[in-house]
Amino acid sequence: MTDMLTFMAAPFVACLVLVGIHAYFGIHVIERRVLFVDLAVAQFAALGAVVGFAAGHHPGEPGSTLYSMGFATLAAVLFAVTRAKDERIPQEAIIGITFVVASAAAILVADRAPEGAEHIKETLAGALLWVTWPTVIKDLVIYSAVGLFHWIFRRRFMLITTDPEEAWRRGWWVRWWDFLFYFSFGVIITFSVEIGGVLMVFAYLVIPACIAILLAHSMRTRLILGWLVGWLGSALGLVASYQWDMPTGPAIVVVLGLMLIVTWSWRRMRESPGSA
Repeated sequence: MTDMLTFMAAPFVACLVLVGIHAYFGIHVIERRVLFVDLAVAQFAALGAVVGFAAGHHPGEPGSTLYSMGFATLAAVLFAVTRAKDERIPQEAIIGITFVVASAAAILVADRAPEGAEHIKETLAGALLWVTWPTVIKDLVIYSAVGLFHWIFRRRFMLITTDPEEAWRRGWWVRWWDFLFYFSFGVIITFSVEIGGVLMVFAYLVIPACIAILLAHSMRTRLILGWLVGWLGSALGLVASYQWDMPTGPAIVVVLGLMLIVTWSWRRMRESPGSA
């Protein structure tokens, strides 16, 4: 037990940090009805990492991070520009298309790079088990800065998320605020993918937020529930990964998925006509 706690300490704290910011963004993403935006931005960041890898920058190096950040910023610009008051093409369709194109481009670039297939696998599954304390501290500082920025402008971000028509009526430059939202989101995703990979990052963004929305109505309560769910799922996934020698990121994703199924089933039973 002591060996497990020592070995899993840094990965678990990394999970706490990741959940802390992703649960917040997840509520915004679900309310905006742009669920695939996380996958798309994450895939753009992963594409940047693959391009950086092909250019000679290994994962975790400043050069690789800059490539990822550049591509994530490109995604932020694209999603902000395609936001319109009257949409002829749903933004979710555009987000899905960009995800597919970025995924295909990453495969093409990786095919030309040595050990490219292994790098693609790492961008999906992540390297959570090998995260170091300096990386955890660095990400905590970055996420805290982004969190502070969103807290300062929380009313603007929340109104644009929940009632964009009212934001347009007030004369706000919605596309600019969307860019700031997606850019800060891209910063988070860039560093998160380096630790957890695309799959775990998407799970942290969506699943705790979905469970919280099923159980609560206020933003504060949803955020607290999202944190608790994410932390519990992370702890259970890490223990399962250690005990049965499974990949850590996918184990956490599966545990969170099971928690969502249990919560949804419980809600359905409570809301059924025959329930007490």
